[in-house]
Amino acid sequence: MTLFLAGACAARPGPALPASEKGRGDMIAAAQRILVHRCLHARDAAGPPPRQEVLFGTGPTELAITLSTGYTVRAHTDGCLAEAHRYLYGDQERWFRAEVIVNNLRPEAQARLREDADYRAALARRAACDDHDTSCVRAAGLERLRARLEPARLAEVRAAHRGDLTTYDRLRDRAVRRAAGLLADRPTPRQKGNPPS
Repeated sequence: MTLFLAGACAARPGPALPASEKGRGDMIAAAQRILVHRCLHARDAAGPPPRQEVLFGTGPTELAITLSTGYTVRAHTDGCLAEAHRYLYGDQERWFRAEVIVNNLRPEAQARLREDADYRAALARRAACDDHDTSCVRAAGLERLRARLEPARLAEVRAAHRGDLTTYDRLRDRAVRRAAGLLADRPTPRQKGNPPS
């Protein structure tokens, strides 16, 4: 009796989640394509080509973040892509901010290299070289110095954005689970009534 009850209460296992980052990214991308496709069809904007204003949104951008490098990245909240992001990540604004910052950690670290006097000097020496003069380029020492300094700068930047990295990881984990559920719920060709291949 106890075994029967334990078996009856066992939860159905969820869909398998990929272990690799590439697999996780591919799963999210596949789910995003499905969601965008559904949205475009629901708005009679599927094309071909799809109507860009429906895909990306219209009017003034509602989301914007200016990076420490000086660049400003903007996004809409009313397009099909934004709708897909809300479904997958839950909070589009938090995801937008975290994704933009995480995707720009290396450029921020590279910008911090310019604070180093030795790096600026190597940069000036490299700028004085003709691009085809490999011995001058090598003697400038820029690449060697960059290889030595950049890991430390990247570690500083990652530490400064620890909260954004945590948010990015948490929301991406949510998106993987939502994507897995969406893809698992899709009917197979046999379920759609097509003969098996």
